[in-house]
Amino acid sequence: MMVDLTTLPTPQMLQSIDAEAMITTMATAFVAWAQDNYGVDVTGIVSLEGEPIAVQIEFQAYQRAALYAAFNDVLKSNLLAFAAGNDLDALAADHGVTRLTDETDAQLRERIVLADQGSSTAGSEEWYAYQARSVSAEVEAVAVYRTGSGPEMEVAILSTAEGGTPSAALLAQVSAKVTSTAVRCVNDIVSVVSGTKTTVDVVADVWLLPDTPTAVFDGLEEGLRSALDSEGGFGFDVNRAWLIAKLMVSGVAKVVVNAPAADMVIDSHSAATFGTISLTYKGRSK
Repeated sequence: MMVDLTTLPTPQMLQSIDAEAMITTMATAFVAWAQDNYGVDVTGIVSLEGEPIAVQIEFQAYQRAALYAAFNDVLKSNLLAFAAGNDLDALAADHGVTRLTDETDAQLRERIVLADQGSSTAGSEEWYAYQARSVSAEVEAVAVYRTGSGPEMEVAILSTAEGGTPSAALLAQVSAKVTSTAVRCVNDIVSVVSGTKTTVDVVADVWLLPDTPTAVFDGLEEGLRSALDSEGGFGFDVNRAWLIAKLMVSGVAKVVVNAPAADMVIDSHSAATFGTISLTYKGRSK
């Protein structure tokens, strides 16, 4: 199973940045320093807006916050979960991976992970998945599975084209790659097939909290589709609990899912896609 970088905790080396908290800390430290070294109580001065000392403390705090932010950016540029653009390209080179034409940062990150996981033993699922993903940025998702107890295995792919169905040309390109002598394990019989999309229609009733703007409701469908795009893929089940969790954003009071009537269980070589999403605004609730 490919490592999901989005589930990793925030690295401890990244600094938490709160300029207002820095102002308070620096003002407190300055008051103590003035009292200890000069016997002067400047408590009232540092709290006065526009007072030169208060202005200087605020300026220094924001400068420190900007410096911490710059340090964080440097650290992130060396972490796979955060690196982007040219920084990610440089990081990929360390793993022997080169960005494909039109390949997004998210796609490149996934291929880097697959390259590392699949390099240990030729013939693993990750090995074939990496090779298939490396053919073209048009390959959106890959599922690798054995069709029985023998050497036969299938590589199912989805494309970035609308509907997810790969073209015959793309299937041929992937097949040529994964069945080549440089890639295919000697004992494997590999075939490339088109993955399938399972359409899921959603019908739900939504109540908002009394003070929630209606714009929150207006954005629910887009947010739900984006959630499936980022979290879904081959074998991802669309459970009713998951739908409710994604619709229960801040400001939503209650969600009742009317369809699907049961959890949608997706097999390992299929991926769910939303058809129609019908959300009904039912009013306000506490």
